[in-house]
Amino acid sequence: MRLRDIREDRDISQKTVAEFLHVKQNTYSQYETGHRQLPIEFLIRLAVYFDTSTDYILELTDDPKPYPKKSR
Repeated sequence: MRLRDIREDRDISQKTVAEFLHVKQNTYSQYETGHRQLPIEFLIRLAVYFDTSTDYILELTDDPKPYPKKSR
């Protein structure tokens, strides 16, 4: 996953992202290192937070642009 790279590119601390997700900093650190599986709901929230796609976070694409918003 690209979580660490995305976060560091934006000069955001692990603590800030952890607070956004309402988890402890060490829990978020474990998501970044792969020692703990990232819940899907957090993956979605992080894609919105970082203004990117879940596929980019998961390294399924190299295009960081988010998908277009779904029209209703």
